[in-house]
Amino acid sequence: MRISFANISTSRRGALVVCATSGGELTRTGSAIDKSTGGSIQRAIASGRFSGKKGQILEILSPSGMKCSRVIVVGLGKPADVSGLTMELAGGAVIGRLISSGESELAAAIDPIKSSKIGAADSAARFAYGAYLGSYRFDHYRTKLDEDKKPSLKSLTVMSRDAAGAKKAYAPLDRIASGVYMTRDLVSEPANVKYAATIVDDARGLSKLGVKVEVLNERRMRQMGMGALLGVNQGSERAPYLLVMQWNGAPQRAKQRPVAFVGKGVTFDTGGISLKPSGGMEDMKWDMAGAGAVIGAMRAVAARKARANVVGVCGLVENMPSGTAQRPGDVVKSMSGQTIEVINTDAEGRLVLADALWYTQKRFKPQAMIDLATLTGAIIVSLGHVHAGLFSDNDELAEALSAAGKAEGEPVWRLPIGDQYDKDINSDIADMKNVGAGRAAGSITAAQFLKRFANNVPWAHLDIAGMAWSNKARPTVPKGGTGFGVRLLDRLIADNYEVK
Repeated sequence: MRISFANISTSRRGALVVCATSGGELTRTGSAIDKSTGGSIQRAIASGRFSGKKGQILEILSPSGMKCSRVIVVGLGKPADVSGLTMELAGGAVIGRLISSGESELAAAIDPIKSSKIGAADSAARFAYGAYLGSYRFDHYRTKLDEDKKPSLKSLTVMSRDAAGAKKAYAPLDRIASGVYMTRDLVSEPANVKYAATIVDDARGLSKLGVKVEVLNERRMRQMGMGALLGVNQGSERAPYLLVMQWNGAPQRAKQRPVAFVGKGVTFDTGGISLKPSGGMEDMKWDMAGAGAVIGAMRAVAARKARANVVGVCGLVENMPSGTAQRPGDVVKSMSGQTIEVINTDAEGRLVLADALWYTQKRFKPQAMIDLATLTGAIIVSLGHVHAGLFSDNDELAEALSAAGKAEGEPVWRLPIGDQYDKDINSDIADMKNVGAGRAAGSITAAQFLKRFANNVPWAHLDIAGMAWSNKARPTVPKGGTGFGVRLLDRLIADNYEVK
């Protein structure tokens, strides 16, 4: 879908969008259209249940005296509460209503909202951003699709009283969206198509944006002592890789140590010898969503030329049962030198991250290190599909992540870590075991395990198991791979680490 910006005009063909706030209060352009059509919009509001709440839609077909085929009124809620996220929700809601409607052209008049904290240009840009995010579809493998389900919209023109400013404000958002799209694609692809080698191939494409991409193969990882990561992959016929991406966007004068993102990339997780139940196992293609988010975030910061140094490291493996697979009871030696008793081979993501985290802190000496992983089912029991779990040993970093998540609509909720939880992963025969005793505090003990490999670097762990995939579409997040984490990480960099 092509997105462009223009000055406000009601002489448009196709569908025309206007906004309303609480109580059905029309914005300036909506009022003008209502007047020119003899009050058709107000009559429609009066005869129905449209109240102007956030994301609510009212549709008027073939309005008299207008060139447009239909007028869409989208609600924004209370004027004082209108924000960038409000406008994104509105854009996504409209696209969800019209993308398969048969309309090919859409124009949206985004007037400034009095008493809101967002200006004309940003309002229009955020509406476009939400519309673009909401227009995502993953139809690569469909060979038959009913006509009424095929996307028909070809263009969106966002009209503003500051069209030039809106276009400028949208440019970096479009680049962030490219990172979200990349992550959604990676997470949505089946495991026979997207595995370690092909994900590496996709990531190499980031070099066109100025990202330095390196790949460590199995031989190199074995030389470096990455026994924890390699143990997870030893039942698979596919080769494992450690993907390393560097974006050096800070001016050299700043001598900035990088911020590091570390992603779990289990391209398919059967559970290994501790085999998962067959029901729902097909969903385990997205067990690499942490790595997918890191790759997408690297694309976003590079595409918008962020003035910061950022490193992305992804451990890419496949957890399969076979005659060579890791067994419960095996002991592996990590790159750190610490030994791990493998109690459950389905608790494999933390083994991958153990070596990836140690490698990252040892090589890059980052000022902060954030890992993302679909790590535990327990986090879904705790937080559902509303928040990602946040664990950190650094209050400042945790607060920055929480603020970034809130600003971008990717919320996180901080959970505790501490010595009492840490004791639960002590092993009788090795330095630690990869799960705690019983089912209690499973997400927390997993985080405690990871903390042992952060080596005193300011560190945070995001357990995104409940957020990486959605079985229900939302205005800016279609059903399927969500791309969760890309916007959050990009915002973290923009608000806290860019050199001014």
